[in-house]
Amino acid sequence: MRTLKLTKETTNKILTDLLKRSPNNYAGYEDRVNAIIADVRERRDQAVFEYTETFDGAKLTAANIEVTEDEIREAYDRVSPELLEVIRKAKENIRVYHEKQRQYSWFDSVIPGTMLGQKVTPISRAGVYVPGGKAVYPSSVLMNIIPARVAGVEEILMTTPCNREGKVNPATLVAAKEAGVGRVFKVGGAQAIAAMAFGTESIPKVDKIVGPGNIYVALAKKAVFGHVSIDSIAGPSEILVLADESANPRYVAADLLSQAEHDELASAILITTSETLAAEVTVQIDRFLEELSRREIIEKSLDHYGYILIAPDLDTAIDTVNEIASEHLEIVTENAFEVMTKIKNAGAIFLGPYSSEPLGDYFAGPNHVLPTNGTAKFFSPLSVDDFIKKSSIISYSREALQDIYQDIAQFARCEQLTAHANSVLVRFEDETEQ
Repeated sequence: MRTLKLTKETTNKILTDLLKRSPNNYAGYEDRVNAIIADVRERRDQAVFEYTETFDGAKLTAANIEVTEDEIREAYDRVSPELLEVIRKAKENIRVYHEKQRQYSWFDSVIPGTMLGQKVTPISRAGVYVPGGKAVYPSSVLMNIIPARVAGVEEILMTTPCNREGKVNPATLVAAKEAGVGRVFKVGGAQAIAAMAFGTESIPKVDKIVGPGNIYVALAKKAVFGHVSIDSIAGPSEILVLADESANPRYVAADLLSQAEHDELASAILITTSETLAAEVTVQIDRFLEELSRREIIEKSLDHYGYILIAPDLDTAIDTVNEIASEHLEIVTENAFEVMTKIKNAGAIFLGPYSSEPLGDYFAGPNHVLPTNGTAKFFSPLSVDDFIKKSSIISYSREALQDIYQDIAQFARCEQLTAHANSVLVRFEDETEQ
């Protein structure tokens, strides 16, 4: 990791480096992704089967593309009781947290003869993408499915890659069943996104696609947006730790490395007002690297996107935190709650020395699907809101409309929309003729 004095110039350089990781900068992959989407849209199941064999080495047919109840029972047999218990504990925490996000329809009649309101309706069918391949993410299964269940989505289906034998990781399947998924399909990559966006003979078209994935999945989601809704275009993981001299350097180092191990594009940044802490964290990182299993990935991540920034004061540090708008923000200062009130941009905020980032990844309850690449300035974590839609309700009696119809007509004529004006005037033409 590079240790730098925090200045306007270093902040701008870091922001430039971080933005290079955005899926919006991978135009070289778009033609391939668009070709896969077009092919699946045209040839449907057959294209999905062929891409699955090409990329995953599995031979799928209409008879085995969907996970069966027997396969789910087999998955339960292969998952340890200890892991199942943890999944169920995490599921309950996530459910309880997201229940508090539920929104309800409301109606109001402040003006006599009127009723205004908002009708909240869950989407009908949601599609959840869960990565497979090199890593297994049952936590992502819970985080994506449970908010949809809480929102009241009628049908939830999931796609995830299978291995060469056509099997899905048992932990992934168990988490999906526990979370309440309806159907699971053994398809990954851009072809899975296309199948959910447009539908095939085997995979129904959905209304919204959520879930993380590699660059092909991210670009596929971007390409199908408009045909369906999506949650976001997620970039590589990132963590920012804001710390002062009170922080434990070993804890800080461990937390930085927890995100750097995700992949070589992950970002880990420490902003501190203490030069002593900066030096001690560097020492602890080197010690941890000697024992961590994903050392090669971590080192590449830290070499490219790892920074220790020494700020002249806490206010300057906070300004930089808001400018970077990190996916995960840990605040490890003497006055963590007071500092938190000054944070405007962050996906998830972790307060104090014992609120390490993996607590949010797996167990606490808040969603771990978070905005990346600075999009926390205008995006929020995945929530129940992502699985509902709102309809405005308007009802006026004749008497209520009579008081304002001329105002509406005047507004319409101002915009030269005479049919709009006529639409209200016609309701009172008997009065104007008298």
